[in-house]
Amino acid sequence: MAAFTAPHYAAAQVGQTILEHGGTAIEAMVAAAASIAVVYPHMNGLGGDGFWIISEPGKDPIGIDASGVAAKKADTAFYSNFNEIPQRGSYAALTMAGAVSGWQAALNISHQWQPGLELGELLSPAIGQAKWGIEVTQSLQNASEKTYDELSTLPHFEQFLLSGQSLKRGQNIKIPNLADTLETLVEHGLDDFYRGGLAKKMAKDLKAAGSPIRLKDFQQHKATLVDLLSVKTSVGTLYNLPAPTQGIASLLILALYDKLKDKVSSDIDFIHVLVECTKRAFLLRDKVVGDPLAHSIDLSQYLTDDHLIKMAGDIDMASAMPWPVVTNTGDTVWMGACDDQGRMVSYIQSLYWEFGSGVVLPQSGIVWNNRGTAFDLVENSLRKLKPGSKPFHTLNPAYALLDNGQRMVYGTMGGDGQPQTQAVIMGRYAYQNQSLDDAIQEGRWLLGRTWGDANHNLRIEQDLSADVSLALAKRGHDVLTVGASNELMGHAGAIVLNANGQTEAATDKRSDGRAFCDEC
Repeated sequence: MAAFTAPHYAAAQVGQTILEHGGTAIEAMVAAAASIAVVYPHMNGLGGDGFWIISEPGKDPIGIDASGVAAKKADTAFYSNFNEIPQRGSYAALTMAGAVSGWQAALNISHQWQPGLELGELLSPAIGQAKWGIEVTQSLQNASEKTYDELSTLPHFEQFLLSGQSLKRGQNIKIPNLADTLETLVEHGLDDFYRGGLAKKMAKDLKAAGSPIRLKDFQQHKATLVDLLSVKTSVGTLYNLPAPTQGIASLLILALYDKLKDKVSSDIDFIHVLVECTKRAFLLRDKVVGDPLAHSIDLSQYLTDDHLIKMAGDIDMASAMPWPVVTNTGDTVWMGACDDQGRMVSYIQSLYWEFGSGVVLPQSGIVWNNRGTAFDLVENSLRKLKPGSKPFHTLNPAYALLDNGQRMVYGTMGGDGQPQTQAVIMGRYAYQNQSLDDAIQEGRWLLGRTWGDANHNLRIEQDLSADVSLALAKRGHDVLTVGASNELMGHAGAIVLNANGQTEAATDKRSDGRAFCDEC
C-alpha cells in the first residue's frame, strides 16, 4: 500500500525508505521535505513556506498553513523609494519562512497516530546529502544559468556556484552550512528555527543583509491548522487550501468543467473548455483572494451550485474569451505520500522564484524566499503590503475523494500553472479514464506568462498535434508551440489509493523525479 512520489528521485527514495521502516506518511514527507530542500535548492528550501493536506481513512482531510507573514518593519515607509517591491535581494526577503513550522505541526499530528521516529532518523539523509554533496540535475543547471546574471554577485550566493560559474549537469556541490543547520535542528528540535540559537543567527544575517526581518518576527511565527475548501462534482469531492492560496481557483476550474463536460466531444473541446474555465477562475481569484486575516471573504460561496452554473453559462464553446490578464509565476515542489494504514499527504514547499530572493544566510546556508513580492504598494489594494499580513500564494496541494472509492493526492509546481495542471490531471484521469501515468505525461498547455517573459500566450507542447493548435487558434486562442516535455509545464505528480488497498503513483518526466508504489 505504501507509496511516495517527488520531483527529485533522491527525495522520493528518502520518503519511501521511511515508509518501509514503518514511518507514517507525515514522517516520510518531513524526511523528503528536508532532502528535497538540499537536492533541489532552486525550487524550495528551509527559507520558504509549505502547505499540507493530511487525510486519514474515514475522516475529513485537514490542512496546515505553514506560510509566513510580512515582517513588522516591512511597511510602505520601508519601501518608500520603490514603486513596487523588488523581486530579488534584501528588500525581497520580507516574509517569515514557515516551512519548518509546518514540519513540526504535521509531526504533532503523526505522533497522535503512533509513536514517532526520532527526528535524527528523518533528517539524517538530508544531512548526508548536504555534507557529502548532490549531483546537479538538468533542472538545477537551467535555473543556475537563468539566474546567473541576476544573482551571482549577491553576497554569499557562491554557495550555488562552482568556481564562480553557473552549475552544470553532473557536477557535485556541497552545502556544509546547511548540513550543520539540519544537525542543529536534530539536536535542539525544530522550534530552534524560530525561538532558539538558530533563529538568532538567521535574524542577525537577515538584518546584516538589509532585510526588514528581525528576531521578533521569528519568535512570533507559528503554523496553523485550517479548514479546507471543497466542492462536490460528478466524480467525487475535491479539496484544496483556502486563502491566502489559490486553492479556490483550482477547485473552480474543475467544478466549472464538471458543468460543461457533456458538451466536450473532442480533445479540442477538452482543452478549450479547461482554458476558458481557467480564465474565469483566475479573474475571480484575483478579486477575492488576499490575506485571510484582513479580508473575511467566505470563498465557499463561489463553489455553490448556483454560482457555478452562472459562471459556466458565460463560457462559449466556440470562441475564446479575450486575454490576457497579469498572471503569477513561481517555482516549488509538490510531493505525495501514502502509508500502510492508508493515511495520505499532499504537500507543497516553495521559495517562490528560482532561489527565492537570492539572499543566502552565511551562518546557516539557508536561502530566503521572495514570496513578499506578491504584495503590492498600491493604496486600497486587496494585496497591499502590511506588517503581519500574508502575501498571496500560488501554492495549493490537492486531494480528492472519488465516488468510486479511490482517494487521490495530486499537485505540481509552476505558479499559475498549478491549477491548470491539476485540472488536466483530474480531467484526464477521472473524466477521460486515462491511466495516471498518461494523465501526467501526455502533452500539456499553460495559459499566461512566465517569469522573465512578457508573453501571455496559450503555450502548447509540440507533442500535442498541430491540428490541435490550429483548431484552438481558430477559436480565438493566441497559441504558441513550445518543446515537448517542457519544464515550463511544471513537475506534476499523483498517488491514488484504490478501494482494494492497492496504490498507483506517477511522477512527471518533465522533472528529475521518481514514484514508488504497488504498481509502479
